[in-house]
Amino acid sequence: MTVITHARLRSNLSKMIDSPGGVSVGAALSQARANIEARRAEAMAMVEVQIAALEAVAPPASLEDQVFRLNEAYRAANAVIDAASPFELLDLCSAASGLCDLIDGAPTDRTFDWRIVTVHARSLRLLQTLPLEETAARATVLDSLKMVSDRKLPPKAT
Repeated sequence: MTVITHARLRSNLSKMIDSPGGVSVGAALSQARANIEARRAEAMAMVEVQIAALEAVAPPASLEDQVFRLNEAYRAANAVIDAASPFELLDLCSAASGLCDLIDGAPTDRTFDWRIVTVHARSLRLLQTLPLEETAARATVLDSLKMVSDRKLPPKAT
């Protein structure tokens, strides 16, 4: 019987991983937080722009126009999530996500209750302006939006 063997070559990556040096996990996390924090002002400006865009979406004039208007509202709400989530602004993300869920669950054969978009836009504006320490007020806003979702979305199948 013949046995064929070959010499194993170590890749450069495995050599780098095994060699000492680099940065500790704690230092890397601290640097990542600092990098993200440096972008906070830009992200908050983006949140402002997207909430304004959501407030500016006009109610649809017809069932055909509804798809376009709902897509506009969805894009604005989704952009709020994208801008706010790296900074753990969970209240803004939760409110915007709730609107996205309601738009996703909107029936295509009936008119969408546009008051939902208006209420979410105003709630996002309120959450944006409320101090972070106002946890009770923020919770009340989110609870109210949850009640809207519970009423408007069909129950989930289990």
